[in-house]
Amino acid sequence: MEDPIYQFARRIREASRISVLTGAGVSSASGVPTFRGEEGLWKSYSPQELATPEAFERNPKLVWEWYDWRRGLISGCRPNAAHDVLSLWSKRYPEFTLITQNVDGLHEKAGTENVIRFHGSIWEVFCRDRCRSSPERWVDETVPLEKIPPSCPYCGGLIRPAVVWFGEGIDNDVLAKSTAALDCDIFMTVGTAAVVYPAAGLVDAAHQRGAFTVEINLEATSASGAVDLSIQGPAEDILQKVEDLLSQNTDT
Repeated sequence: MEDPIYQFARRIREASRISVLTGAGVSSASGVPTFRGEEGLWKSYSPQELATPEAFERNPKLVWEWYDWRRGLISGCRPNAAHDVLSLWSKRYPEFTLITQNVDGLHEKAGTENVIRFHGSIWEVFCRDRCRSSPERWVDETVPLEKIPPSCPYCGGLIRPAVVWFGEGIDNDVLAKSTAALDCDIFMTVGTAAVVYPAAGLVDAAHQRGAFTVEINLEATSASGAVDLSIQGPAEDILQKVEDLLSQNTDT
C-alpha cells in the first residue's frame, strides 16, 4: 500500500488548484494555545463564556482583559514549518487559497498569499457602535493595550476585536470566497478537528464537487473516515516531509 505522504505529494504534484483549511493545530508548534479545553481556561473562564456579544455587553473590561492577555501571548510567537510550507505553496500554485479559522495572523506573518480569515483577526478592531467616522475595521497591534477597555479614536465609544464570536454569523463575503475555493483539485484540512460549523462542512462540500480531500491532524477526527486520505502527525512535520519530496527530482 502506498505511503500516505508519498501519495499526498504525488497528488499535489499533479494538481493546479489547491485549497487549504487550517485550524489551531497549525499554530501549536509556534506556542499558540488552542484556547479549548483546560488549557484554554483564563481566570476560571472558558472561551465560550467570554467570546460572545453578550459577554462583551455585560463586561467589556473583562473581555478585553482576556484578549489583551491573548494578544500578549501571540505577539511573541513566530511561524513554524507548517506556516512556511503553506506560504511557499501559496506562491508556487497560482490557484491556491488558504482558509484559516485561526485569528493569530501567523499565516500572514509567514507571507502566505490569498488568505481568507474565516473567523477574523485578533489584530483588527472595529467600533462597537459602527460610528460614521471610523473605517469598517482597522489594524491595532498594540501590546499591551494602553487602556482597557480601549476606546474608538473616532467617536470615543467602545471598540471590540474584529473576530467572529460564538453566536455570530460568518461574513457573507468570506463565505462567498470560501465557497469559490471548493472548486479545486485538492482540498486539505490541516490542524483542525473539523467540529465547528460552518467551517467543518467545507471539506465535505469540496469532496462532493470532486476534490481529492486530505486531512492532516495530530490524531484522528470525526472527519477522518470521510476524507480520501487521512494522515496523523504534527502538521509541521507532515507538511515539511511532503515539501521535501516535492523538492526532489524524483517521481513520488
